[in-house]
Order: sequence, then C-alpha cells, then structure tokens
Amino acid sequence: MKEVTLYSQPECPPCEVVKMFLKEHNVNYKEINIKKDEQARNYLINQLNSYSTPTVTIDSEVISGFNLEALSAALNK
Repeated sequence: MKEVTLYSQPECPPCEVVKMFLKEHNVNYKEINIKKDEQARNYLINQLNSYSTPTVTIDSEVISGFNLEALSAALNK
C-alpha cells in the first residue's frame, strides 16, 4: 500500500477536489494543513520544492498543484 500525504490549506477549491478524488478511489491519505503547521509548510517549500497546494506525495513521488492525471497515474487508478 502506498503512503499518500496531501498538503492543503483552507479555502482551496483544488484541494477539495483532490480530497474527493482520493475518497472516490478509496485511497487512505494523511492531510496536513500548511496554514496550521508551519514546520510542514517549510518542508513543503524546502524539501519538496513546492509552493502551491494541493501538493500530494505518494511514497517518494511529489505531485505539485492540481493534476488529477498525474495523481491517477501515480496511484495506478
């Protein structure tokens, strides 16, 4: 089973779409709100080289921004 983490923030419509996509495909994921977790925000920027939400990590793969095609391919859905 792949480890999936969603980095999101409030009032982010693309984040909501990604959450719906993950739920529809029965994907277990951990959600991290970068507005509430400054350490996670710094990790997103400095380690994942991403400056936008949603950003999804699937094992070691990083999908920055809203890209359902890449998400689907990474999850083999």
